Amino acid sequence: MLAEDLVFRVYSACSARRKQHQQFPAIITAMSSLSGKVQTVLGPIEPERLGRTMTHEHLTMTFECTYCPPAAGEEDAGLAPIEMKNVYWLQQNPYSHWENLMLCQETQAVQEELVAYRQAGGGTIVENTTTGISRDLPTLRKLAKETGVHIVAGAGYYVDSTHSDETRQATVEKLTDIIVSEVLHGADGTDICCGVIGEIGTSWPITDSEKKVLQATAHAQAQLGCPVIIHPGRNPAVPAEVVRILQEAGGDISKTVMSHLDRTIFDHGELLEFGKLGSYLEYDLFGTEMLNYSLNQKIDMPSDSQRVQTLAFLIKEGYEDKILVSHDIHTKNRLTKYGSHGYSHILKNIVPKMLSRGITQNQVDKILIVNPKQWLTFK
Repeated sequence: MLAEDLVFRVYSACSARRKQHQQFPAIITAMSSLSGKVQTVLGPIEPERLGRTMTHEHLTMTFECTYCPPAAGEEDAGLAPIEMKNVYWLQQNPYSHWENLMLCQETQAVQEELVAYRQAGGGTIVENTTTGISRDLPTLRKLAKETGVHIVAGAGYYVDSTHSDETRQATVEKLTDIIVSEVLHGADGTDICCGVIGEIGTSWPITDSEKKVLQATAHAQAQLGCPVIIHPGRNPAVPAEVVRILQEAGGDISKTVMSHLDRTIFDHGELLEFGKLGSYLEYDLFGTEMLNYSLNQKIDMPSDSQRVQTLAFLIKEGYEDKILVSHDIHTKNRLTKYGSHGYSHILKNIVPKMLSRGITQNQVDKILIVNPKQWLTFK
């Protein structure tokens, strides 16, 4: 079957529901230009140019939706300036300090970190900030130009608590149109195009508004042949439920990433069962080590050593082609400016640990280079 025949059949199926046949020539042209490419904030590039890739980071965002008031007696710590004497408290209570949730205030520090990331061998960062948590595409383009790091921006919507009334009231068809436009034409009133849908956020239970966004994500992916990345709610049942919703709506699970598995599925048997569904398995909280996870007190946050052990387990079970890793930096306290690990932690510290625990260099390269390239390349 010719590629354009396939495009027509996929598009026609979607159009039957969405009554948009008049847009077919424009979508054919856009898909043709993106097929086999990765879309960055500076435009499409060849996949071979990506290099080592962190698939889940934030470079500028706000995160007030996660604010948790400090424990009784610690109110002053939640208001204190960020300085060395309270860095450990912030590490344990990152969501109880308003200023810490404003990563958008640290553009200069992030730029310096991206330069260091490139010097450490990094090539690309997938920036997962979506509508609802202050996506800033002009800043992402500026950072890409000034650092030489390829940056891929995310389309779509975060969790329900960040949805506007307009988003909640929109139909699946309307949401699909918006997501497609953010990829093909530009987002937030700019001509800067997103190269991935996500991180698409869900809670638990998944809300009606989140379900509509998931369905729109699947419809948009079916039209565009693009990568998708999911932020699952904090319950081990969520990832499989998200996959079910996406599949029923026509999504491509083989080009979908399930994020945050290191705080979501702990039982190895359950992990392998989920792996059979075919998504990428992302361990993206490297550098996060805390005793009490305030967003779900039932979760015991693993250490980086335990994350590496899980990667080794998944590789042994045959999943080396489906593993991705990252840090998910989204608060100030995780930057090197504030004495933490920064965006180069995996390259500088975790890779040597992986090699020391029996993971081969070829397997490391698959996780950091080959798998991200396969995922990010448009069909």
